[in-house]
Amino acid sequence: MLNKMISTVEGQELILERVFDAPCELVFKAFSEAEHLKHWWGPRGWTLTVCNIDFRPGGTWHYCMKCIDEKQGDFYGYESWGKAVYLEIVEAEKIVYVDYFSDAEGNEAENMPSSKNTITFVEHEGKTKLVSRAQYASTEALKAVLDMGMEQGITETWDRLAEHLQSLQ
Repeated sequence: MLNKMISTVEGQELILERVFDAPCELVFKAFSEAEHLKHWWGPRGWTLTVCNIDFRPGGTWHYCMKCIDEKQGDFYGYESWGKAVYLEIVEAEKIVYVDYFSDAEGNEAENMPSSKNTITFVEHEGKTKLVSRAQYASTEALKAVLDMGMEQGITETWDRLAEHLQSLQ
């Protein structure tokens, strides 16, 4: 049975929590190394075609998700570019970054909402409790990403993360 993601909205912040059956060190590596991210980042039917990561404060992660599932209709073949700029990293404990929609060159999409994300990795009975707090500039910006289907996308992404972690143990 998969652990389910708990989603809460507090003002302009989206808080997501889930317990993964893996140690904090491994879950942290899954978020910080390209060879892991390529296996699980993105919703089902999407794959990372670009994954350039410079994992350090001030470094960036620039990536492209591409829909490879013909059953997803108009999304099939669609590319979605993103960029994270890392602000703070505490090994196996916390990652703080600003998350942007971007283009292929890494330019931030000014018409799309960005968020400051804090991901914490908490040891929980030999497992990892992952808590993601995404702070948006306004409640309207948060509503815009929720209306795009972000919750479903993250749920599927974290399901893929759980499957990837299981394959490593």
